[in-house]
Amino acid sequence: MNGVSNRPALAALAVTVHDDHVLLVRRRKEPDRGLWGYPGGHVEAGETVAVAAARELAEETGVRAEPLRTLGGIDEIGHHGDGAVKHHYYLVAVQCRYLAGVPQAADDAEEAAWIPVADVLARRIEMSDYVDDLLEQVLASA
Repeated sequence: MNGVSNRPALAALAVTVHDDHVLLVRRRKEPDRGLWGYPGGHVEAGETVAVAAARELAEETGVRAEPLRTLGGIDEIGHHGDGAVKHHYYLVAVQCRYLAGVPQAADDAEEAAWIPVADVLARRIEMSDYVDDLLEQVLASA
């Protein structure tokens, strides 16, 4: 299995919209290295997805937010050239309400910034596939 667990790893994403901007990070590591996406990471044992989303948001950006609701899940599966599974993450997106802080990249983030919602929806930045879809879910519920 090339060092990959036989189970997907559970991870949380923090989808935070504030003043017509969405908080994104440019990934420092694979998968999606160099692309903009939501702050997030592994859910620890005994931790809820909502708590993990808020924790990862703070760790990667320094921004504090309140988790509001789960938006849904995404399978992120990568393969080696021979077809073997390289990684499999199950990402659960959590809508969060901004509380405080100025984004500063840390941990797994190369950059952190408030990106205009219009730029994300028009795909004016290089980003992970699911970023605009999750943003549309948040905007539709507003």
